[in-house]
Amino acid sequence: MRSRLGGPGLVLGLGLLVFLLLPIAALGLASSPGELWAALHHPLVLPALGLTAWTSAISLLVVVVAGTPLAWMLARARGPWARAIETAVELPIVIPPAVMGIALLLVFGQRGLLGGLGVDLPFTPAAVIVAQVVVAAPFYLRSATAGLRAVDPELLLVARTLGASPRRAFLRVAVPLGLPALVNGAALCWARAVGEFGATLLFAGSFPGRTQTMPLAIYAALEADLRVATAIALVLAVVAFTTLLLARGARRWLAPPAPGEGGH
Repeated sequence: MRSRLGGPGLVLGLGLLVFLLLPIAALGLASSPGELWAALHHPLVLPALGLTAWTSAISLLVVVVAGTPLAWMLARARGPWARAIETAVELPIVIPPAVMGIALLLVFGQRGLLGGLGVDLPFTPAAVIVAQVVVAAPFYLRSATAGLRAVDPELLLVARTLGASPRRAFLRVAVPLGLPALVNGAALCWARAVGEFGATLLFAGSFPGRTQTMPLAIYAALEADLRVATAIALVLAVVAFTTLLLARGARRWLAPPAPGEGGH
């Protein structure tokens, strides 16, 4: 049975691999180095690139600072309430980003839940950050929760018996042991924030130099010049690929050595 399924299964697997890689290869072949260099100097690109860089950096900082304690709480908690919270935290992964954009307008818009309190977020750079945090945070929380859950509670107990406070035991024991998962989650979170489109478009708009991030610049350029849009898309693809490589490398470097190994 295994031998008879091996052939068709291998063909299907290779077919899926080609299907996944072919669009990326086409993107790389569509732009010459000259076109790519020219696209980087397009009026849309540099402001969008700068805005994407600093908003995604702030979003990542917010998620890591606020999300790590939440991930630790979810990792240690047990029972139906913990599972319900963990499910709720992951909802933005399955909810379409456009729906999240509308939901954010219903909360922060002029007629929203917080609109009467004088909160004026929509169509501002702050709205870009809020949209990025909402859609990207679950990617960090999922990885961080899994990594911290794998920490042996006995190690924390030993730290406590040696006089460490709960906070110190968390920072000195749990965080270092869970660091590969934290780094991986941070990389996924940042990449998702950089690539955010739907929620940003609806909640922050697409105003060049103010709320137009790189994905929105691609959409704007697509209406005028396909070559420019393709070159910008290639820049984002390179950023995503580099992020993936760095995350995988950091995860391997930070992982504890296997039994019998002397080090990395």
